[in-house]
Amino acid sequence: MSAPKPSRTLIIFILGAFDTIAPLTIDMYLPAFSQMAADFGTTTARVSLSLTSYFIGLGLGQVFYGPLLDRYGRHKPLYYGMALYVIACIGCALATSVEMFIAFRLVQALGCCVSAVGVRAMVRDYFSIEESPKIFSMLMLILSVSPLLAPSLGSVITSNLHWSWVFYILAFIVIVILIITHLYLPEVYKPDTGVSLKLKPMLRTYGEILRNRKFIVYTLASSFSIGGLFVYLAGSTVILLDQFKVTPAFYAILFALQSVGLIVGNNLNIRFLRKVKASQLFKVALTIQMCSALLFLIGAGLNWYGVYATVGFFFVLLTCLGMTFPNSSALALAPFTNNIGSASSLLGCVQIGIGGLISASIGLFNTQTSLPVALMIALSAVAAWITLLIGKPEAKPIEV
Repeated sequence: MSAPKPSRTLIIFILGAFDTIAPLTIDMYLPAFSQMAADFGTTTARVSLSLTSYFIGLGLGQVFYGPLLDRYGRHKPLYYGMALYVIACIGCALATSVEMFIAFRLVQALGCCVSAVGVRAMVRDYFSIEESPKIFSMLMLILSVSPLLAPSLGSVITSNLHWSWVFYILAFIVIVILIITHLYLPEVYKPDTGVSLKLKPMLRTYGEILRNRKFIVYTLASSFSIGGLFVYLAGSTVILLDQFKVTPAFYAILFALQSVGLIVGNNLNIRFLRKVKASQLFKVALTIQMCSALLFLIGAGLNWYGVYATVGFFFVLLTCLGMTFPNSSALALAPFTNNIGSASSLLGCVQIGIGGLISASIGLFNTQTSLPVALMIALSAVAAWITLLIGKPEAKPIEV
């Protein structure tokens, strides 16, 4: 007797739970930067390199999971990848130096990235192409709760326990999600044994995907757009804690308030998708992101803004990202009917890879002001807008 098909709500809830793992892993330990720097005998800027290593691992690892998800189904690679994540969480908690911690964060990302690839692929398994933009927005809405809760939860943990408990709790959360998945989310994708795991066929598949104009334009444009988010994550901690001297507890509150922008953006996106095409919404949101980023850059250069104005600009950035990210994901994957796992992994790899490199550039500036952050956010938004303008993703879909 086959297991009953899960409800639409349950599917979205479980996929959304997997989507929250990455932001929880990024945000929960942010309030502990000062404590960790003291323990490791280093600076908060040095500790922030663990964000860069995490982003790099999150991007590179996705390339390998795509073919695995296509060949073996969604569940097996998901279980093995998240098991690696749990082991890396324990490694982070037991790290005795900042270098060891940064290395375990890389391993943690290599395990975690399977959840992002798997979720994007499973959206196409369970839902139609037409439904995908709205489903991605709903998942983004669930994901948006994580930045609201994660820093506050991390602040509570680090105020009462050692920062290492952040990573023990992350491991526990993932184990619970895996148990729920095993019990309530059946595998609906039929594994394709014809998918080769050899390097040459894998590269051929990725090459075919990259020849799709719509995929490459939306992937690059969204990658530059998301680069602003990575800069925000890497730089907001330094700006608020070091430049404006806010307390870790107040930082958690400000971080949560800014993150409401993601919820606002996703709600607007779901509402507008009833009447407006996803491609049009993406272009409008990207234009607003670019204009606000340039205004932020001008004000940061002239030292106009205090803490609340800076938080306000971050709020606008996250609101725009709440609209660009779900639409670009759906639009980039729309042309494909086969090798969706591979297309999903390539999309994530490029997005996270470019975003990670952009965020790493913050470390090149020997300053604790908002100007480098504003500069990189503006350059990212302009690059995204130009990519979309020049690329004109209007080519007919190519089935691969």
